[in-house]
Amino acid sequence: MKKIFAILSVIAVLGLSGCDKGFLDTDPTDRVSGTLIFSNAENALSAVNGLYRLCNLAGWGSGWTHENGGLPSVILTMDLKAEDHLMDSQGSGWFYEDYRYGTFGDYSNTAGHQYQFWNMFYTIISNTNYILDNKEMEGTSSAINYAIGQAFAMRAYCYSWLIQIYQQNGGAAGSAQRDLPGVPIYTGPTVAGSPGAGRGTVQNVYDQINADIDSAIARLSATDIKQMHKSHIDLAVAYGLKARFALIEQDFPTALSAAESCLALKNHVGTASDIAQINDVSKNNVLWGIAIQTDQALGNASVYSHMDSDCKSTYSKARHLIVKWLYNQIPAGDARLAWWTGDIPEASWGDAGTANGSTRSFCQKKLVYKNAAASTGDHILLRTEEVYLTAAEAACRTNDYTKARQYLGALEDARIGATASAARLALYPDSNTLGTDTFAAPASLLDEIILQRRIELWGEWPRIFDIQRLGLAFDRTGGLNHEPKYILKELTSKVASANFILWIPQAEFDGNENMNAATDQNPEQGEGK
Repeated sequence: MKKIFAILSVIAVLGLSGCDKGFLDTDPTDRVSGTLIFSNAENALSAVNGLYRLCNLAGWGSGWTHENGGLPSVILTMDLKAEDHLMDSQGSGWFYEDYRYGTFGDYSNTAGHQYQFWNMFYTIISNTNYILDNKEMEGTSSAINYAIGQAFAMRAYCYSWLIQIYQQNGGAAGSAQRDLPGVPIYTGPTVAGSPGAGRGTVQNVYDQINADIDSAIARLSATDIKQMHKSHIDLAVAYGLKARFALIEQDFPTALSAAESCLALKNHVGTASDIAQINDVSKNNVLWGIAIQTDQALGNASVYSHMDSDCKSTYSKARHLIVKWLYNQIPAGDARLAWWTGDIPEASWGDAGTANGSTRSFCQKKLVYKNAAASTGDHILLRTEEVYLTAAEAACRTNDYTKARQYLGALEDARIGATASAARLALYPDSNTLGTDTFAAPASLLDEIILQRRIELWGEWPRIFDIQRLGLAFDRTGGLNHEPKYILKELTSKVASANFILWIPQAEFDGNENMNAATDQNPEQGEGK
């Protein structure tokens, strides 16, 4: 009899100590018995800290550890599948195969991204379920709600990633897309050998996400404990995540309401100094992130060792670039221009991995180490700016153009100044019509909102997820600096292309009696799919 395979592991928890230092402690507390772990709210919070620590661990499979540095690697992988982020060479090969859609066959092994991502998110879910199965514990109601609320939010967060990685998300409410196969849902403790669940539907997963995030908000609304650490999910973050989830589901009234609830609590738009580089959770515009101290550094498994062209890593010789078309849409004087090098004569290009590695046209300098020598740099998971963009899009979608302009204007004012921002916004008529050519100049207010989202969240949020939810396809020829042999129009020019999502790992079918590869695997990938 087949059982759920071993990635749904026993709980792995880490303690939080020395909060005054501003770091999550790395000493494991999994030596403590399960009864003691959940005997009171303080110990439950240690388990919650373990959930966050799991997001920054490498080695979720049998190999290829250096391209599997936890959640940041998931973001990078899925972003490279779209049209705004490219690599200028193969380098050591890590992530390049994702960029050129060459990883399809990896589902059959336990080293590729298909297995590693599935493993990581379900392991975190398994851990949240242990926590949530022990909601009755000693401690003040405020402390219990603070811990349990975060566990609910993290379970919702993991399912939101799984449903976007392994299934299409682009249909409007009530569309047939919601009846497509989802991903297995687990809400109780599981260990190796527990019976596996079937795929269910996309709607089933949405329902679970919404139930969990609403439970998180209820719990976090009932605590008077403030965010103890930027790695923790507080009420503002929970509302921000609810807004993100609602946007994925195209529930625009809910997205607007949740975004506004978040901004009522925290609404700082980052200044030029705040956004010089996106690698520091201490900035006022950062709502949530993974703070990395020296003993938590992942070395070559860190995405910064791949993306920071000035860090002298072997892997950074394959430089990460913004697509030329998108860079050219950024107006003069915009603070975000500093995130990339701009157009530099080829004769002046430096060699990647050296002191002038980023001296190359359109090379990114946004997502880099804070301290390359120590291999440290924080990973930002939610910024206030994303919430403003969500509010702007949701308002525009519901024909509240005044609010849409207000929220988008708050962002653009901070980037190019109030006068230039007002003049720019005046160019776009009130309309929620979205152009289908992703390399066409914006012609409506919604076009401008989505363009600003592409610029602001470049490298931080997978563009391929927005391609899916917006019902778009793309042709890399319009970007002007993709390698011709990796334009891949035949793979990316079809809406809801099977190539936009990953195949479910074979190990799941081998170990789950309620899933059958013949009927439950995702559609065939390849040319024209």
